[in-house]
Amino acid sequence: MNPTPSLERERITIGAGDLVAELITVRSSSGMEVRFLTYGGIILSIKAPDRDSALDDVVLGHESLAAYAEDPNYIGALIGRYAGRIAGARFALDGREIRLTANSGPHHLHGGRRGFDRVVWHGEPFEEATERGAVLHYTSQDGEEGFPGRLVVEVMYTLTNDNELVVDYRATTDAPTHVNLTQHSYFNLAGARARDISDHTLLVNASRFTPVDSTLIPTGELRPVRGTALDFTTPAVIGPRLASDDAQVRMTGGLDQNFVLDRPIGSDLVLAARLEEPVSGRALTIYTTEPGIQAYTANAFANGIPGKGGRSLGPWSGIALETQHFPNSPNEPSFPSTLLRPGEAYRSRTAYRFSIAE
Repeated sequence: MNPTPSLERERITIGAGDLVAELITVRSSSGMEVRFLTYGGIILSIKAPDRDSALDDVVLGHESLAAYAEDPNYIGALIGRYAGRIAGARFALDGREIRLTANSGPHHLHGGRRGFDRVVWHGEPFEEATERGAVLHYTSQDGEEGFPGRLVVEVMYTLTNDNELVVDYRATTDAPTHVNLTQHSYFNLAGARARDISDHTLLVNASRFTPVDSTLIPTGELRPVRGTALDFTTPAVIGPRLASDDAQVRMTGGLDQNFVLDRPIGSDLVLAARLEEPVSGRALTIYTTEPGIQAYTANAFANGIPGKGGRSLGPWSGIALETQHFPNSPNEPSFPSTLLRPGEAYRSRTAYRFSIAE
């Protein structure tokens, strides 16, 4: 007998009580469960079944809600206005220089010091016969973190009865600006028993990537993955690639690369990546309308971060698979444009499909 699909919402305080948000929990008819906050749009947990139908949490996170307010690693959060780095924290737009908050050395990263991961969104839950979730609303004012234009943003989280979590993004602006939104959950499909993702198998539907310099800014080149440790065009176990002597992998301490998705002309939602874990049998297949996906193996968790259930999270303890436009696109005319003008609408969709590997 299948569980009854459900949706719950709870008003909560985070930390000392000055931060008030909602906790929203949705469950599918198969028992899959997703919990997320209106603070930062943070996904706290995703409980997905293994080959024996046992549910376990497959995303990294903190034990306490208060820890999310201090988290520097964007665990589970929505990212904006711009996912990835912008070189020199500046770009030219219509003949004038726009200066942004520099929060990663001289560069701008993931929306600045107070990006979309640090704000309380307004949530509107919905519940239908085969799906349930919430629409999150936030208005980013003109000049926020340096970006021009008043940006009105909607992000919709939808959990279906087919074990699919769909994230839809929409934004409009009243002045020209750059927009690049993503979701920053770290996956480990082994669940609570997990140590790291070395034994996971990864496929990335990309024959090219954007190499970076020593400060992690793309060089502008679209380099073939063939013959490198970044060739995941056929499924490969992640561990040996993390330990390789590939110059890009050594420089970033693991995977921290933007892959250029192979996209047929005129296509919409395409395969981006597939992640599998051998013991549980869980598989995650990601489809997106975006041109790229950033694979990041939590390389910065160097000193260990307190995680759920007392677990210490170190490097490679999870992998973020961030569907996005390319980093530094505002300064690279050859990259797909992230420019949004008044009268236009930014739209993006990413679907995370959980299943059992064959």
